Amino acid sequence: MTPDKRSDYWRANLRLLAVLLIIWFIVSFGFGILLVEPLNAISLGGYPLGFWFAQQGSIYIFVVLIFVYAALMGRLDKKFDVEED
Repeated sequence: MTPDKRSDYWRANLRLLAVLLIIWFIVSFGFGILLVEPLNAISLGGYPLGFWFAQQGSIYIFVVLIFVYAALMGRLDKKFDVEED
């Protein structure tokens, strides 16, 4: 792999990681802490939505983001021809 292609691959990897971390931050900190009061007006499974995000939602979103990251990195690896055999 050429240095330019390696740099492009790394840049794309960091961009993907930054987007996923921002999503996780918004869900965990934003929905679970900052917006908890407005979200508590909505109920999910008998619990206020703000409470749900603070206790379980951010964990579920994190697990989903792990699978999304793995899938998108697989595509990125194929695009840059660095996938594992």
